[in-house]
Amino acid sequence: MANHVSALKRARQTETRTEVNRANRSRVRTSLRALREALAKGDAKAAQAQYRATVSVLDKSVQKGILHSNTASRYKARLNARLRALSTAKA
Repeated sequence: MANHVSALKRARQTETRTEVNRANRSRVRTSLRALREALAKGDAKAAQAQYRATVSVLDKSVQKGILHSNTASRYKARLNARLRALSTAKA
């Protein structure tokens, strides 16, 4: 355990940041899972709405340092391709 005041403070800050990072990472994973489930069901309207929400969550995760910008771009491109494939299959 830390003995110095500064080390104790750093330990407290680490715990707080760990909780925030865990919550943000969970939010990203939940959103991705919801979009993948909507795509699997084949409901184009629901998938489109969920895609918008997921893109927003991914962009926020980049700002917060949870994901690298290229990783988020890759997710968005692949999910958008699946969404377009679903939309064209329905049309």
